[in-house]
Amino acid sequence: MKTRPWIALVAAALVLSGCAAPVGPPAESPAPSPTPPPTASSDPLEVLSTEQRVGQLFIVGTTATGAEEATLSAVRDRQVGGVFLGGRAKSGVDATAGVVAQFTSLANPALPLLVATDQEGGEVQVLQGPGFSAMPSAVQQGALPPEQLAANASTWGAELAAAGVTTNLAPVVDLIPSAAAAATNPPIGGFDRQFGYDVDGIVSHADAFRGGMTASGVGSVVKHFPGLGEVTGNTDDTAGVTDTTTDAASPSVEIYRREIAAGVGSIMMSSAVYSRLDPAVPALFSPAVVTGLLREHLGFGGVVMTDDVSGATQVTAWSPADRAILAIQAGCDIVLVSRTPAVAAEMIDAVVAKATSDPAFAAQVDAAATRVLALKGLR
Repeated sequence: MKTRPWIALVAAALVLSGCAAPVGPPAESPAPSPTPPPTASSDPLEVLSTEQRVGQLFIVGTTATGAEEATLSAVRDRQVGGVFLGGRAKSGVDATAGVVAQFTSLANPALPLLVATDQEGGEVQVLQGPGFSAMPSAVQQGALPPEQLAANASTWGAELAAAGVTTNLAPVVDLIPSAAAAATNPPIGGFDRQFGYDVDGIVSHADAFRGGMTASGVGSVVKHFPGLGEVTGNTDDTAGVTDTTTDAASPSVEIYRREIAAGVGSIMMSSAVYSRLDPAVPALFSPAVVTGLLREHLGFGGVVMTDDVSGATQVTAWSPADRAILAIQAGCDIVLVSRTPAVAAEMIDAVVAKATSDPAFAAQVDAAATRVLALKGLR
């Protein structure tokens, strides 16, 4: 039987790395445990330990200006699937590439990192300085012909790729009802993050933005499902943010139906509560919203990512461990731990413990890890 290319890559890397990284701090004199060489299989998970599978479900944040120790530890000791560059950095492409290299040098070569950032434009552009263009706001981008936006996004994507960034947590496709309503919508309208105020315009410009990024080798994550255009609070700094309008037939959900049909590979969940969909929990903790609406009703088979669950005020009523477990149980594949990376270890260890003791949850972990590996081109 012919061995698949990814099998050889994973097998070699696991032998070189002594298989799984320890879940806790390494012992003073670690003794490598031999790993039997894997056989050819259609399932890449067979060569990964539980700890490695769980690690792939996390993206952990660091300041874009320097590598934080908690994030270095998450990559080195828990083999997390990716890192997020946050804050604001004005040091340029070369300096950013140096920060990224500190993480990629620690990663298992068989499990390459997703390196993500928020490079939307306007007030939400993490990476700036020499080599990075000054990006206009999404409102300004929405006024461009889609073909011009695609060309611009290709340039912006090439800049990200040169810095070592693989994934842009953009574009925003939230639908605000009108220009007048933008003033009362803090998370989107308050920062001019919207392409416009109609479904067709948002979809055409989101497709153009994604197309430009893809042309330069950078993946996109559309956000925030099922939409933040109707809320009047920002989940980053406010608890109890609730949308009382959106349901499965809303225009904001139609945007995602069309984005899925256009081939979008990754979608970020909102952390608002949607009273007409599931009044009990934020969307990213809701099986009814993630699995029922997004996966089953809309037919999305790609990677679902949470919004930040480490420092957002909206989710502080739940322990860090519960946030990670609930997100995965709801159907999310990647848990974003961007604002407060110090809680990543607690979250990861809790997910490992539950996956070890709960076969149903372990199956959800396996399904999520399979989707993440597919996004990385490893299956």
